Amino acid sequence: MNPFKRLAAQTAVYGISSVVGRFINYLLVPLFTYYFTPLEYGVVSEFYAYAGFFAVLLAFGFETGYFRFRDSDGRQPDVVYATALRFLLTANLVFFVLLLASSGSLAQALHHGEHPEYVWWMAAILAMDAVGSIAFARLRAQERALRFAAIKVVEILVNVALCLFLIVYCRGVHEQSPDSVFGALWDPAIGVGYIFIANLLASAAKLLLLAPQLRGVVNGFDAALFARMLRYSLPMVIIGFAGVANEMLDRALMKYLLPYDMETNLAQLGIYSACYKLSILMSLFIQAFRYAGEPFFFAHAKQRNAPQTYAAVLNYFVIFCVFIFLLVTLYIDVFQYFIGAPFRAGLGIVPILLIANLLLGVYVNLSIWYKLTDRTLMGAVVSIGGALVTVVCLLWWVPRFGYMGAAWATLACYASMVLASYLLGRKYYPVPYDVKRVLGYIGLGIVIYLFNRELVAATGTPALLSATVLLLVYLAIAYALDGRKLRHGRLN
Repeated sequence: MNPFKRLAAQTAVYGISSVVGRFINYLLVPLFTYYFTPLEYGVVSEFYAYAGFFAVLLAFGFETGYFRFRDSDGRQPDVVYATALRFLLTANLVFFVLLLASSGSLAQALHHGEHPEYVWWMAAILAMDAVGSIAFARLRAQERALRFAAIKVVEILVNVALCLFLIVYCRGVHEQSPDSVFGALWDPAIGVGYIFIANLLASAAKLLLLAPQLRGVVNGFDAALFARMLRYSLPMVIIGFAGVANEMLDRALMKYLLPYDMETNLAQLGIYSACYKLSILMSLFIQAFRYAGEPFFFAHAKQRNAPQTYAAVLNYFVIFCVFIFLLVTLYIDVFQYFIGAPFRAGLGIVPILLIANLLLGVYVNLSIWYKLTDRTLMGAVVSIGGALVTVVCLLWWVPRFGYMGAAWATLACYASMVLASYLLGRKYYPVPYDVKRVLGYIGLGIVIYLFNRELVAATGTPALLSATVLLLVYLAIAYALDGRKLRHGRLN
C-alpha cells in the first residue's frame, strides 16, 4: 500500500475513534458548564492540569522507547514489552501508595484541604492510565488500530454514562427524594468530585479490557535492555514534561497569577478552560496523527526516500489543520453553544489557541529528527526552551491581560519550538520541507478568518453564509495546489 494511504488509513481509524469518543466526551463540557459554576469548574481544571504533568512523568517515556527497541538488536518484541511493563507496574504502584499516604497534606497545600479524596482519586487514575499506555503502545506497534480504538471509545462511553448518571440523574433524584436509593448516591459535599469518580471507574474499565495485553509481564525482564531503554526514554520524560508545561502550565498557574481574589481567579480559570475546549477538533486530529505517525516514522526511517515522505506528510498535515482552524473560527457562532453562557466571555482566545495547537502539530512532525537520530536529550533542550518561553510569557502577560495573555503565551511557546526544531533538524536530519507552502497555507487561513470577521461586521453579511463560502474557497485553493498530488501520494 502507498505509504501515504497507509498512514492516512491508520490516522483515520485512530481519528474516527478519537472524534467519536471525544465528541461524546465533549458533550460533557456543556454538562459541566451548565451544572457547575465557573468557580467549581475551575477546581476540576486545576486538578487535571496537575494530572497532565504526572501523566508524562509516570509513563517515563517508555512508549517511544518501546517503539525504538522492539525491533532492534535482534531482540524479541515481547521481551522489550515485558521489560517496559514490569517497570511501569512497579513504579506506578509505588507512586499510588505514596500519594495515598500524603493525600491530606497535599490537599492542604493546594488549598483544597476539605477534599483529600480528590488527590488519591486522581493518583489512582494516573497510575492506571500510565500502565495502560504501554499496552496501547503495543497495539499501535502491531497495527491493531481497531482494537485500540474500540477500547478508547468504551472508556469514554463509560465515563460519559457515569457523569450523566451521577451528576444529572442522581442529583435530580436527590433534590426530590434524598433518602431514595439513587438519591443517596449524590452527596452535595462531593460536588465536582463526581467528575473524578466517573473518570476513575472508566480508567478501571479500560484496564480490564487491556488485560490480554497486560499478560506480557510474564515473558521476562531484561536488565541490560532496561538500562538502555531508560537512558533513551528519560529525555523523553523531560520532553513530555516540558510539553505538558507548555500545554497545561497556564491552567496550573492562572489562579496564582491573576490579580483578583482566589474565587474570581478560579472563575476566570474556569472560563479559560471551557473556551480552550473549543479547540478540541484540532487537538483530536493531532492526537490521532500522533498515534499513527510515530510508528509510521520509525518504520520508514531506513527507506531511501524517507525525508521526502516526511516532507509530504507535513504539507498535507498543515492543509487539514488549517481546514479545522477555519471550520471552528468561521462557525464560532455555532460552536459557542457547547459551553454555558457565563463562559462565552472568553471566546476571543479560541482563534489564538487553534493556531497554537496547529503549530504544536507542526512541531510533532518536525521532532522526528531527534527521535530517529537518538538525540532525545537535544529534543529535551528544545522542549525546556519552550517551557521557559511559556513561564516568562505567563508571568509577564497574565497579570496584565488575564486569560488572553495565557493564550498568547501558548502561541509564543509553540512558535519558538517549531523554529528551534526546524533549525536543528536541518543540521542533524535534513528533510526538504516546503516551508513557503506550509507558511502560505497557515497565512491563508488567518487571512480568510480576519476577512470573514471584517466582512460580517462591516456589511452585515449573514455569518453562516459568509463562513460557508469562504470555507469552500479555501478547499478549492487547496485542491488546486495539492489535490492531485495528494491523491497520488506525491510531494512534487
